[in-house]
Formats: sequence, C-alpha cells, structure tokens
Amino acid sequence: MLEPITDADLAPGAWTEHELFTLVYRALAPAVMGYLAGRGVDDPEALTQDVFVTVLPRLGSISGGASGLRSFVFSVAHARVVDYYRRHERRPRSVDYDPLLDGRLSSSAEHEALVATGNSDAELLIGKLKGDQREVLLLRIVGEMSIEEVASTLGKSPGAVKQLQRRALKALREHVSEEEWVR
Repeated sequence: MLEPITDADLAPGAWTEHELFTLVYRALAPAVMGYLAGRGVDDPEALTQDVFVTVLPRLGSISGGASGLRSFVFSVAHARVVDYYRRHERRPRSVDYDPLLDGRLSSSAEHEALVATGNSDAELLIGKLKGDQREVLLLRIVGEMSIEEVASTLGKSPGAVKQLQRRALKALREHVSEEEWVR
C-alpha cells in the first residue's frame, strides 16, 4: 500500500515538480481509475491519464493541502466522466448491419430495381441453358455452393462440375452477345 500524500509533501520546495507529480500519481491514480471504472467508462485507464494530464500543470497552484489536492483530482475525474457520457449521448452507437436481424417487411429499393431490370432477363438466359449447365449455375450462384458440394449433390466429379460451369458461362456470353441483352 502506498503512503498517502500529506500536507508536508505539498509544501513548496519539498519535492521537485517531477517527484511531486510521481508521488501524486502513484498515490491517487489507482483510486481515480477505480472511480472511473465504477462509473462505467469504456477505457478507465485512458481517462485516468487524461485526468492527470489536466492535474499536472496545476499542481503548484492547488490550495487546501492534501485534502484540497484530492478534491481537485476527483473533481477533474468527475468532469471527465460527465464529458464522456455527453459525448456518448450525442454520438449514436454504431452497429454493423446484420440482414438476419432486419425486420423490415418490404424490400429495399436496390432489391426492387434488380428485380425490375434483371430478374426476368436472367431467368430467360438461364432458361436457354441445357439441364445440367442450368443446374450447376443455379447451385453455384444462387445456392452459393462450392464445386465439391455441387458435385456431391449432382453425383458428378468436381472436374465435371467445373466443365459444366465453364460451358454454361460460355453459352450465356454467346446468348448475350447474339440477342443484345445489354441495353
């Protein structure tokens, strides 16, 4: 346990500025950090450092002895907590978008635009493919399955699935260029 700060420690000339700050920091930082942690701040250690950065230049002008110093340090800590919560109230909490938690019942504008412009064209194009080619593309793209998973599902080798996918994509390119699907 560290020795508490006395009024004699704060007397002018008792310590150099560096020694006085080290003494004050070692005596009060654990209590300040505990106070900040108890108030629920995210990073009490960083806020403790901020408190003592504010206290350091004012060490020579504090009145009231050790009690006055302690009051001043904790008033700065309290002010930092108030500032912390004001910042957090003004700034909304950012949350990553999770489509599984999206409870909207209507679709987004992006989805509507894709459906209106591309869905029927895509269905027409895929409909022109041969059975296995169509099946492979649907499983790979819509089902988001790996080549191995598609091979297992269709009872084919991974090499055969790759070949069917390559031929299907080549056929789609030919259909698009022949019929000018791009507007």
